[in-house]
Amino acid sequence: MSRLTDLIAKAKAKDSDLGRELEREFRALSSRRAFGLNFERHRPENVELPGRPIRKGDKVRILPERGSTKKGDHRLWKVASLAGKGAERVASLSLLYTDKPERTQAPVADLCVVAEFRDYIYPGLVSTGKVERGGDKPFHTVINGENFHALEALTFTHRGKVDAIYIDPPYNTGARDWKYNNDYVEGDDQYRHSKWLAMMERRLLVARELLNPVESVLIVSIDEKEYLRLGMLLEQVFPDGDMNMITSIISAKGAVRPGRFSRVEEHIFYVFFGAARVQWWTTNMLPSPGDEDIRDLDGAVQPIEWLLLRRREPTSVRAARPNQFYPIFVDENTGHVHSIGEPITPDVDRNTIVSPEGTIAIWPLKPDGTEMLWGLTPDVLRRNWSEGFVKATSWRPANRTCSIKYLQTGVIARIRSGEIALTGHAPDGSVEGHVAADASVGRSPKRVWNMRSHNAETGGTNMLTALLGGRRFPFPKSLYAVEDALRFAVSHKPKAIVLDFFSGSGTTAHAVMRLNKQDDGRRQCISITNNEVGADEHALLRIDGFRPGDPEWEQWGICDYITKPRINAAITGQTPEGQPIRGDYKFTDEFPMLSGFAENAEFLTLTYETPVAVSHNRAFERIAPLLWMRAGSEGSRIETLPEGGWSVADCYGLMTDLDQAAPFAEAIHGKDSIRFAYIVTDDERRFQSVVRQLPDAVEPVRLYESYLANFRFSMGR
Repeated sequence: MSRLTDLIAKAKAKDSDLGRELEREFRALSSRRAFGLNFERHRPENVELPGRPIRKGDKVRILPERGSTKKGDHRLWKVASLAGKGAERVASLSLLYTDKPERTQAPVADLCVVAEFRDYIYPGLVSTGKVERGGDKPFHTVINGENFHALEALTFTHRGKVDAIYIDPPYNTGARDWKYNNDYVEGDDQYRHSKWLAMMERRLLVARELLNPVESVLIVSIDEKEYLRLGMLLEQVFPDGDMNMITSIISAKGAVRPGRFSRVEEHIFYVFFGAARVQWWTTNMLPSPGDEDIRDLDGAVQPIEWLLLRRREPTSVRAARPNQFYPIFVDENTGHVHSIGEPITPDVDRNTIVSPEGTIAIWPLKPDGTEMLWGLTPDVLRRNWSEGFVKATSWRPANRTCSIKYLQTGVIARIRSGEIALTGHAPDGSVEGHVAADASVGRSPKRVWNMRSHNAETGGTNMLTALLGGRRFPFPKSLYAVEDALRFAVSHKPKAIVLDFFSGSGTTAHAVMRLNKQDDGRRQCISITNNEVGADEHALLRIDGFRPGDPEWEQWGICDYITKPRINAAITGQTPEGQPIRGDYKFTDEFPMLSGFAENAEFLTLTYETPVAVSHNRAFERIAPLLWMRAGSEGSRIETLPEGGWSVADCYGLMTDLDQAAPFAEAIHGKDSIRFAYIVTDDERRFQSVVRQLPDAVEPVRLYESYLANFRFSMGR
């Protein structure tokens, strides 16, 4: 190891970039686990930025000629100089990462800027439209950009604030469903799985910084191609999380696979942090045969749920806990519980126990006669029985058998709190009642879901057709499936912040809107997607002579063609052609789709600013949306640097001239809605002086005068 360290030091002295890369790889190898999930940390991704102006010093790639379907030159070049104007501009280039210097010239029109993950980026946001129907509600935001870069930007706006992340990443089927370093990953790529893991790990590490450590949930959908690897990756990235995996039926008819079992399901990982708990709902998600998939919140009476007292796990046999093997005496005439006996030790034959006159002893026996355990100790059972929380059912005098049932601790607590309203007592003294009309109804959801509302065709493909007409998106999720998945995480948080950084068609934002309508919530969703076209469209557009960045290409991208129109249609109730959407929403909340939602949404595009522009405040208009998002994405936004040295929007204020501290503080005190105050200064003493003048409820944020320290992110990590 010491020899390698010396060699790396020598490499650093000759080429600092190369030395740092070698050191990073050395650390990765030296920290590799002896057990657990090991995979290749492939060369960090680089991302093409079509449409980004070419500047001196940029890293670029030379594009293939128009009309060609070849992959082109994937080598990276540095722009040494630029000459000419307009369409005649030419760049002088020098080849990067080579032992032999190589130079060339190329038309600027044939170049595309490339961002490597080890580079620093200076992100900004540009608004490309909005829809407003929600009054003073916070805005849902849709960010068009590379999701790793967008996540880095969110570490400024939402670090530790996100209540739930729901992602549906590429399933890595081998059917050209995702790219790594600008190339589709094919099914015959021997590094397909490790590339996928490397891609996911980098993003999950950033996402970890965004989740609220006090209480939050990460939700990831996946199929059988990667669920085993994903499970291990989640355990390694989130060692402090508590992970559950759900199996969800998404198509009862199944996807036929010759020679193999038909696929009907996918898997959903939940990772719980801090105090996060599953919120119960009106169904356990696995209805019995014949049950209706109906969740009626408007007055449906739910009876008290009694459970069988006998333990059923294979390990709960008599010898495991001797104090939970005892007789329960039942009256032979009425079938009611008469009394509760004492535990007997394993060496005592249960048949030697004498029952009180007129009763028979009921023991915790399986149908085959195996001696098991009761679920409670006799003292606890007697106390609960005296209050009506234990009863005997299904009494068969001829067979002298019955079942003993009880109420769980949680149900008893809900009775005491009034959430379950008692209507009386049965003849045996056991309580009768139902969930109160105004109570938070609920059943414990199971880990296998089989809901007809989760059908991917009816709730996904057909839903998208209703919203967008002839526009197609491969394998959209059922709206109701995502709605339910989120409900278990945020139904108790009406102001929850939900993030989806593989947002695809925008189902997550749509689901959050439905949750808001059901309880008048103010939850907001941040959706991140890119504007890539599908693999088939990609080839056709290349043949037609188009490239990424051309309007003819970008109009077919996921964000512009599907995501933004879908969210706009959901809110307005109109298709992109301006026609009322036909059909009704079903299940939990049924109403015509043309009614839309009382929600707001803004569409933003991620930009890449230069350090010079940021340091001289020329990029403030691109940074303004980040300040607005950190303040809650509500109300008005300060779009330009204030001429008077300070300005106040609906929910935040910005001060650039500390000599104006007094009027700034006075304006802040005059608006109860303000939650953030951005103060631009490099002087900590003066910053604290302004802070002392602000209300306690306002969070002060110091912005360094150059802005570089606030908006520079290292992609290498």
